Amino acid sequence: MKQLNQEVEEIRYKLMSNINRKIKRQNKVVKTVKKQSHIQDICNAFLINRFKAFVTDTFMIMMPLMYISFYVLLGSREDFAQHMALGWSYIMLPHFVVTILFWYFKAQTPGLRAYELAIVDSYTGDKPTIVSLINRYIFTTLSMVFILPMFVPYFNKKRKTLQDILSGTCITNRPNDTI
Repeated sequence: MKQLNQEVEEIRYKLMSNINRKIKRQNKVVKTVKKQSHIQDICNAFLINRFKAFVTDTFMIMMPLMYISFYVLLGSREDFAQHMALGWSYIMLPHFVVTILFWYFKAQTPGLRAYELAIVDSYTGDKPTIVSLINRYIFTTLSMVFILPMFVPYFNKKRKTLQDILSGTCITNRPNDTI
């Protein structure tokens, strides 16, 4: 009888362990699904608003830098044409610094702010690291140069751009603080 009770206890222990393992697996699956849906909720900015913000930033940040480069630093458009590499470095280096500073300190450029968008880490929803912002800038520039990567959002269901995917950041809707 004592031996039978021990065997029953062993079987009960094995059954309970199996049940506990299955419950833990199911909890992990539920947590994973919740995480993935949370990530999808973070990256919720519409592509058209992102494009409008990009155009706004082009005119608000890039155009003044181009004017300064053309007429103040190089003297004229003709000089810019003769020294194009130098001229573009006069434009792109300050643009890089200004854009990274806006992204790092405010998570928004003026264009993103105008459309109530912000850059966040696509995994946590927190402020991105400086390295991921630098990667984002580099991949954004390369996407514009090579043109084809600009169509990446139309081929994935999360509508993430190449710079979103490679830098681990994304653009989200974030209402501006009221004054």
